[in-house]
Amino acid sequence: MPTYTPPARDTRFVLHELLRIGDLGELAADGELIDTIVDEAGRFAAEMIAPLNRVSDEQGCTRHSDGSVTTPSGFRPAYRAYVEAGWGTLALPVEYGGQGLPHVLAAVVEEYLDSACHAFNMYPGLNQGAVAALVAKGSEELKARYLPKLVSGEWLGTMALTEAQAGTDLGLIRTRAEPRDDGTYRIIGEKIFCSGGEQDLTDNIVHLVLAKLPDAPEGSRGISLFLVPKVLPDGARNAATCGAIEHKMGIHGSATCVLNFDGATGWLIGEPNAGLAAMFIMMNVARLSCGNQGLAQAELAYQNAAAYVIERKQGRAAGSTAAADSLIAQPDVRRMLMDARAFTEGMRALVAWTALQIDRSHRAPTEQARAAADQLVGFLTPVIKGFGTDKGFETAVAMQQCFGGHGYIAEYGMEQIVRDARVPMIYEGANGVQALDLAARKLARDEGQVAERFLALVEGTCESAGAGVRFIALPLREAVHEAREAGRFLVATAKADANALGAGSYAFMHLIGTLALGWMWLRMAEIAAGRESDPFYAAKLATARFYAKRWLPECAALTRKIEAGSEAMMALEPDQFLRG
Repeated sequence: MPTYTPPARDTRFVLHELLRIGDLGELAADGELIDTIVDEAGRFAAEMIAPLNRVSDEQGCTRHSDGSVTTPSGFRPAYRAYVEAGWGTLALPVEYGGQGLPHVLAAVVEEYLDSACHAFNMYPGLNQGAVAALVAKGSEELKARYLPKLVSGEWLGTMALTEAQAGTDLGLIRTRAEPRDDGTYRIIGEKIFCSGGEQDLTDNIVHLVLAKLPDAPEGSRGISLFLVPKVLPDGARNAATCGAIEHKMGIHGSATCVLNFDGATGWLIGEPNAGLAAMFIMMNVARLSCGNQGLAQAELAYQNAAAYVIERKQGRAAGSTAAADSLIAQPDVRRMLMDARAFTEGMRALVAWTALQIDRSHRAPTEQARAAADQLVGFLTPVIKGFGTDKGFETAVAMQQCFGGHGYIAEYGMEQIVRDARVPMIYEGANGVQALDLAARKLARDEGQVAERFLALVEGTCESAGAGVRFIALPLREAVHEAREAGRFLVATAKADANALGAGSYAFMHLIGTLALGWMWLRMAEIAAGRESDPFYAAKLATARFYAKRWLPECAALTRKIEAGSEAMMALEPDQFLRG
């Protein structure tokens, strides 16, 4: 069974030394408070939540004949403890009962809880997006009625977006919203893949539902967003019920529901036919959370693989005369472990840096600074989601490989990590969709202006880097050049070739992801340089050198893939993909 130790030392390094959030003026947080949150969140995750991970996988959720759902053993008392400790309120608005602390601290807690038990954290995790959408788009009446209890965790919110015939293409939804004379709407339709759509943790569930009004425009321009509670304000049960729960590959303890809306009462959120913009508020929160899930599963897998290969005697090291040496002596095992360190520590830094930009987008002193931070968050959101979950799953599989045959059987728990790590690549928009969002919306739409701002940040760090970190600054500078050329190619080619963006988008997402982690490693190496007498900083420098030599060279290959265009990819006719 996997064990979990929160990486508190590395978290403190990121918060205090890399981001220096105690010195950020309007964004500053007290250093002692930061350390208390890190320590207590780690303790809570390890002691209260991590023991649920194996249980939740084995038991899963149970739907009863009346449509109610029972979560795995231990989830209810753990959720009560979560609410009582106020973990879900950290970065939520003070006016509705939140603590108003920096979002970057909430991201730390989220990572720890995801590592401890991904399935458990699905329930409160989705609540954050529901709150964000209501704060931004809800009427004052809806905010007053629902936000205090959502923020406190007394109630939980969900997203009801997907339909069987309408996955990513939400313009194809069929759920209807019929106006009533009292200002409410009658919601009719069926939604699938609704995480936490029914559960026994809270007395009420607040569904945010996409539906179409009568005579709405075709496609995504005709989508509206509605608040549909499980329990109505008068205490009556609403006509929104769980018709089934999905039998999934992983995160069994998360109830993924089919929801039936049989004339359920709902309230419009925002303007009619403007639901897509409101939906993306909660969707973007969830996409960033997915990247944190990729990091969290990779961290859990790495910790257990590292402990195993140090202990396991198997084979002999080069030149050894021992009967058997630890697996850690094998270079290829080291390769997998170093890849895992390079990803997890780099990704932790990138997630935290991006979370800090979210804080800047709300709290920076000028509108210009707030807008600039928001643009960087928008640019990096598909990267963190897509690249972060791809690499998170890849890391989980590599760490499973470290166990050999033992990694394939349930006893050691690695196969659960692999199964749980797979789903963040799919939900909240599959990673190919994230890549196209990056290339089409975030790159081509403004002809690369925000992308260039990001590249200039990285380039500036390279140019000011000291001699002690030239080993990574120089190849990172070359990677910036590759990314700049790739971006210009996509913007220029897209005007002549409709498929060019799609053909190059996935490689571009990984190019920016590799570059972004390289930027974090350069900055971390600058902090560690000259402090090699401390094993922590020595390990940082060693991993930065590994990243420079083993990861950054991939940027050139990714650029060549992008520049290959779409011709070879689109050459076959559809029926040529069929065998026989």
